[in-house]
Amino acid sequence: MKALRTLLGLAALAAAAAAGAQELQPFTASYSFAWHGMTAGESTLKLEHDLGDRWSYRSSTAPRGWGHLFRSRPIVTESLLQETAAGMRPLRYRADDGSDSTEKDLALDFDWEQGRVTGLAGDRRIDMEVPEGTQDDLSVQVALMYELLAGHVPEGFRVFDEKGVREYRYVHEGSATLDTPLGKVATEIYRSQRDRSPRATRFWCAPAYGFLPMRVEQRRKGDVEWTMEILRLKR
Repeated sequence: MKALRTLLGLAALAAAAAAGAQELQPFTASYSFAWHGMTAGESTLKLEHDLGDRWSYRSSTAPRGWGHLFRSRPIVTESLLQETAAGMRPLRYRADDGSDSTEKDLALDFDWEQGRVTGLAGDRRIDMEVPEGTQDDLSVQVALMYELLAGHVPEGFRVFDEKGVREYRYVHEGSATLDTPLGKVATEIYRSQRDRSPRATRFWCAPAYGFLPMRVEQRRKGDVEWTMEILRLKR
């Protein structure tokens, strides 16, 4: 379920209150989640402004329908971020996969003065160098928001997870108008993919809502694995 917790974080794009907004705004957004066409969960995503230049972002996905077969508790991820002149950067990241085991849980702390990330991946200790500009699974979505609000698509981002630093490419694939609970919404479609990966993720981001994704879809070798659809948005 790592891919789910990573890409649910895309709702951080909703942080801008309207197209062209230049400042982050707190929000709460809800999405339905379907796995291979079957209802599996509902996600609540929340961005809050802490003191000064600190922001917190939280994703909680409660199992629904078919999802109850695999999870009894919500999947929860949290990121503490710092707003800088160069954009957002992660300070702390926590992930609980919703199972009784801690094998897939993740706790990361970023020390940018030393250029290192430390923590635990399950019971395995992490202590590695990390390049400037590296994001975690949630903070990368805020970094993407900065780029889209600036009027261009980033070529890619470095993202740190339990396996180390990975490079993701981003490509603009066109426009589409979607029927949503918010009404008809114009969106721009972006694709994210690692080199030589069989998986590609597409985001239907709405400029009128600060590039909030109305829909997210992951495909593996052309077959849809999972989808997310916007349900509610509070700003």
